[in-house]
Amino acid sequence: MSKLFSTAAIAALLAFTVPLGVTGGAQAREPLKSETYKQLDLFADVFERVRSEYVEEVSDEQLIEAAIDGMLTSLDPHSSYLNKKNFADMRVQTRGEFGGLGIEVTTENGFVKVISPMDDTPAARAGVQPGDYITHLNDEQIVGLSLNDAVEKMRGPVGSDIKVTIRRASVAEPIQLSMTRASIKVQSVRFRAEDNVGYIRISSFNEQTQPGLDKAMAKLKEQLGPKLIGYVLDMRNNPGGLLDQAVSVSDTFLEKGREIVSTRGRGGKEGDRYTAKAGDAADGLPVVVLINGGSASASEIVAGALQDHKRAIILGTQSFGKGSVQTIIPLQGQQSAMRLTTSRYYTPSGKSIQQLGITPDIEVQPAKIEELAAAGQRRREADLPNALRNTDQGAGAKPAPAPAPGAGATPSAPSPAATPTATPVAANSNADTAPVDYQLARAVDLLRGVSLFNQPKHTN
Repeated sequence: MSKLFSTAAIAALLAFTVPLGVTGGAQAREPLKSETYKQLDLFADVFERVRSEYVEEVSDEQLIEAAIDGMLTSLDPHSSYLNKKNFADMRVQTRGEFGGLGIEVTTENGFVKVISPMDDTPAARAGVQPGDYITHLNDEQIVGLSLNDAVEKMRGPVGSDIKVTIRRASVAEPIQLSMTRASIKVQSVRFRAEDNVGYIRISSFNEQTQPGLDKAMAKLKEQLGPKLIGYVLDMRNNPGGLLDQAVSVSDTFLEKGREIVSTRGRGGKEGDRYTAKAGDAADGLPVVVLINGGSASASEIVAGALQDHKRAIILGTQSFGKGSVQTIIPLQGQQSAMRLTTSRYYTPSGKSIQQLGITPDIEVQPAKIEELAAAGQRRREADLPNALRNTDQGAGAKPAPAPAPGAGATPSAPSPAATPTATPVAANSNADTAPVDYQLARAVDLLRGVSLFNQPKHTN
């Protein structure tokens, strides 16, 4: 039995040793060494011993998936195995579109609480309000479920019906609402006018990001007209997402021919190089980019490109420091996939920010109340187990020290857009708001100062 399985394991390994890049082309593989066959026999022995003697029965599928995932996750923090369900979820998130109700929710003391219904969605049309608590879905109680599980139950095929029971503080009895799921697009871009400054918040990079940015800039130009003096591009706590969207967002503010980002694979082999097309959609107006320790991956590509070309002033605190690129490689007829780190990316000046992050031009710490709220929740790429080293010669900057470990989430990559479950927004607002935002206030002040300095000077 062991010897038979060893043959199958070797065949499986041969399948995995065909490297597939973004283009999907197969490359010549190195022949397996005799030592590799011995290690595969060891794997077969362990597999057979576990499946026959472990205290509880475990399926072969579980064991093999766990072995594959263990192989990938041991490489670095961002390589992993995606089974059928996880692969499907990832594709939904990167598309930024799914069948659902259009409710942004969070959890509060075990209850699912509505932050805000999205405009022109089933939830908004049914009368769901900010502050409502969702207690039942199709008469099934969801109190105590994890947020992900509750969101999963609210999603479903477009056109399918669902009954939602909510509790509202101003109403004594539960409210029963019947809704039909529709196609929901994740709003990864929100915007508003801050007096004469255009504020644009990008919370993640999915397929809806560039269209959302185009819409935001057009609306702000229409709303403010000649009063518009510049833009604040807020990418704080943006965990990243799709590389092509990061390139496109950078291109929005850069003129033709400016390099945006380049990649290098194993051994420093040159990979892709991305450059901007003609036209600066901001019409040369000044831009301030907000970043912090939660800004990772794609958001660091945008910040690095605009900083190197002196197209924007980077304000805030040191970014996360994830300078690696992951390729999603479909497996077994595209039912599952692996996320594999295949290259590092470099800013236009040729610097890798792996483990180091983007250093802001102007460091502005959050206000004390914000700082206390985030205390213990910030980790950076350099703190993750098995993080790739920065291989730049003489990369002088040291990673910023991390705060005390806490329970906060760590940006991963290329983290697809978060589903609308976490980012609080005020009702009827186009942008995230917070009681205190010292960094945003400094960014707006900076743009006003630049605008005053650039005004025509008159002499008598």
